[in-house]
Amino acid sequence: MIINDLLNHTSEWLRSTGPNSDIVMSSRIRLARNLDKLPFPHWASKKQSENALQMIEGVCSRVDFLKSSTVFKLADLDNVDKQFLVERHLMSPDFAQKSDNRAVIIDNEEILSIMINEEDHIRMQVMQSGFNLFEAWNIINKIDDYLAKELNFAFLADWGYLTACPTNTGTGMRGSVMLHLPALVMTTQINRVLAAISKLSFTTRGLYGEGTKATGNFFQVSNQVSLGHGENDIIENINSLIKQIIEQETQARQTMLSRERAVLEDRISRSLGILKSAHIITSQETIELLSMVRLGSDLGIIKDLDRCTINELFITTQPAHLQKLENNKLSSSERDVKRAELIRNKLTKQ
Repeated sequence: MIINDLLNHTSEWLRSTGPNSDIVMSSRIRLARNLDKLPFPHWASKKQSENALQMIEGVCSRVDFLKSSTVFKLADLDNVDKQFLVERHLMSPDFAQKSDNRAVIIDNEEILSIMINEEDHIRMQVMQSGFNLFEAWNIINKIDDYLAKELNFAFLADWGYLTACPTNTGTGMRGSVMLHLPALVMTTQINRVLAAISKLSFTTRGLYGEGTKATGNFFQVSNQVSLGHGENDIIENINSLIKQIIEQETQARQTMLSRERAVLEDRISRSLGILKSAHIITSQETIELLSMVRLGSDLGIIKDLDRCTINELFITTQPAHLQKLENNKLSSSERDVKRAELIRNKLTKQ
């Protein structure tokens, strides 16, 4: 697989096939691991980082789940390629900032990705469509078990897995769920919900994780602490919280339909109309408008546009994807024109 092959592939987390996929776009389990007797990546010498990369890459090549996967060395990728992988949620924005002795392993279905020499020696993640944390955990747990047989991880009985960031120490697990909550935002209930999430020791981020703000009514909710909790307990706690948020978003949607249906239909129709007719459109405006169109599709107000197509537009209209599709570097204004053209073409075919 070469990086351009991903352009013609729908990521697993965008398929909209999992449970509660009208509100939950994706579920992710991430594990952080470090090699014993080697400094963490930020403190490692160039030679030590190189050794870690070779060791981890060699072991991963023998994992059955990764037989159909590709190793992308960051030193071989240009800035557009790296941003392209960030937009597909296959690696973190921070990971893309440096290239030396860094690589990401991606399976062909884009279910699993493993970042080597990020903040920790290993940052692996499994993503699933919809509300499906336990399935993601079942997959990643098997891979982690295999790696643990081949690699000596930094681990202490009293502390668990040792990680660069103290909040990951313990299980090294971060479970997260990407939620689409337009009704809670429009009914101004979202701040109350976010405050409750924070009090329960969970954290909320934007579409691209740590350091990003919520846009397009998307909120990524994840556990904040790993130490002192078992993996199943962490997932159960997240599941319990997410079920409550899903219920509140569902109620807010039904309230809007019963009390302000005409206003809601007008806003959704206007959003679709702009997307179908605009000749210049920014990335930010696209996300906001697609959010309303997605809501319209979920509520049956828009009949002829499926959720998977809308989900794909959230990604293919991002800057790096546009440039990969055009096979050319584009200025911001050129991207705004191409983005509008792509959206018009996609929506008029539906």
